[in-house]
Amino acid sequence: MRTLTLATLLLLLASREAAAQTAAESPWSFSAFAYTYIVPEDSNYVQPTLTADRKRLHLEARFNYEDRNTGSLWAGFNFSGGDAVSWELTPMIGGIFGRTSGLAPGYKGSIAWRALEFYNEGEAVFDALSTEDNFLYNWSELTLSPVDWLRFGLVTQRTRAYHSDREIQRGLLVGASYRTLDLAAYVFNPDDSKPIVVIMFGVSF
Repeated sequence: MRTLTLATLLLLLASREAAAQTAAESPWSFSAFAYTYIVPEDSNYVQPTLTADRKRLHLEARFNYEDRNTGSLWAGFNFSGGDAVSWELTPMIGGIFGRTSGLAPGYKGSIAWRALEFYNEGEAVFDALSTEDNFLYNWSELTLSPVDWLRFGLVTQRTRAYHSDREIQRGLLVGASYRTLDLAAYVFNPDDSKPIVVIMFGVSF
């Protein structure tokens, strides 16, 4: 009985150590971003995005992204690689509910070389009520980082969350990061008399 108790104790300790080691090797990571859209001749709004990652698993929740008063929940898998040229890719599938509802396959990905980075995210929205409301959304950034904490570059967006005379909106961006904090400003259609301004604040933990 004493030998059995000691063996059980050692097994429990080993299992606990293995579980702790596994958790330490692949902990959850989280992020929260808020994009504040300042839209001339329209109502301003905030677009929040929350993410959770563990190993290859990626979970995400968005609001006011595909449309106003519309939420979406996403699940996907993370892939990455490269050395001199590094890359990341996350294919996803999402469910959309609210003023717009439906199903959307999507992705996000980036490729970086030295101080240059190209980031792109997109989705195909299949509306549950009418195929005429199906829509392709896209956001792209091309940035240069002269130092680790600063980036600036070009941005494009195709969206239906607000009205614009331009199918694809083009603009400039500048961003800065400090530890787990991230801040960026985007100006879309800067050649217009009233450009669209987006302020982003994010935190990762």
